[in-house]
Amino acid sequence: MSAFKAPKGTYDLIPPDSATYLAVREAIAAPLRNSGYGYIETPGFESVELFARGVGESTDIVTKEMYAFETKGGDKLALRPEGTASVLRAALEANLHKSGNLPVKLWYSGSYYRYERPQKGRYRHFSQVGAEAIGAEDPALDAELIILADQAYRSLGLRDFRILLNSLGDKECRPVYRAALQDFLRGLDLDEDTRRRAEINPLRVLDDKRESVQAQLTGAPLLRDYLCDGCKAYHEEVRDLITAAGVVFEDDPKLVRGLDYYTRTTFEFVHDGLGSQSAVGGGGRYDGLSEMIGGPALPSVGWALGVDRTVLALEAESIRLDLPATTSVYAVPLGEEARRVLFAKITELRKVGIAADFSYGGKGLKGAMKNANRSGARYALVAGERDLAEGVVQLKDMESGEQTAIGVNEIVAELESRLG
Repeated sequence: MSAFKAPKGTYDLIPPDSATYLAVREAIAAPLRNSGYGYIETPGFESVELFARGVGESTDIVTKEMYAFETKGGDKLALRPEGTASVLRAALEANLHKSGNLPVKLWYSGSYYRYERPQKGRYRHFSQVGAEAIGAEDPALDAELIILADQAYRSLGLRDFRILLNSLGDKECRPVYRAALQDFLRGLDLDEDTRRRAEINPLRVLDDKRESVQAQLTGAPLLRDYLCDGCKAYHEEVRDLITAAGVVFEDDPKLVRGLDYYTRTTFEFVHDGLGSQSAVGGGGRYDGLSEMIGGPALPSVGWALGVDRTVLALEAESIRLDLPATTSVYAVPLGEEARRVLFAKITELRKVGIAADFSYGGKGLKGAMKNANRSGARYALVAGERDLAEGVVQLKDMESGEQTAIGVNEIVAELESRLG
């Protein structure tokens, strides 16, 4: 047994469970690819300052959870704790916004890192699929992303999730609300850290999950009562477009999310079967983020959906995905000549798209057939010297047990026909 183990708060994805994770990633990405989103991949680490400016210096992500380090050359870097800031940085660096085709629509998939107290559904290394639409201020774009996420979850068979929706206002109306909220919070019995947070970014206190804090927030002013006419109209159009698409949502006036860059539309996908870690994904509009990280004004919107938590949501609803067999045909050679012939045929099968595997290591018939069963293959190809002398191999249906002799030169065509 190895002396090394996966670091605390992380996990290894291994077969057969890893197939489910791949299927979830594909299901989330499929609607994006069909809607004009191109794939982007960014480095696993970035400048610390990118996240300090973009995510927010007062956020728990930056102050407590970010894996930051200094390189031998003196660069201050951090493992990426989220995807939006990195994607926007990459888009700006590549001048994608100058192509004349706005919004720039991008999707990504990758690993992210936060130093958190490990528990089920909350890891220090986790996987997300995300989407960003950069450079356009349009309620239809906000609605599109919410609809696509809903479509992805439903394609997986999920039904017991809820969409929470709110508006955080903009630079015109949010400062007025911010001041009113701060006045309210100053009258509460809060610890020193929370009081400091209330002065820097009071909206984040609304997102505090501690019961001792939530109990005191009854009667707190709500942002919806402070929205300017422009933000009200924008939010109503988002709501109308989502409703017209048949997507059910709940208005949540206290929903703020944990990142500083959000403006106007904000939303969260929650699954009540996951306990305290109920959020499976979320996002919103971030019209000022580009300027925060040194770019031009580029109103944008996006989301990130957690692959890990989506898998947990599937388990909570007892959903088993219909995954394709990793192996459809398993070859069992008996003797050196059969080994040569069947290996060549397995290679041919793979070239035409049939998943095929081979009995390696010179096992006898009994051991090789056990491996064939374990592989989940629908058919086994078995051949010995006598079979090859007659120009045939034995094709065994692993479900029915029926065995048929077929010509060596007919193997590929016969299996293509049977497997569709």
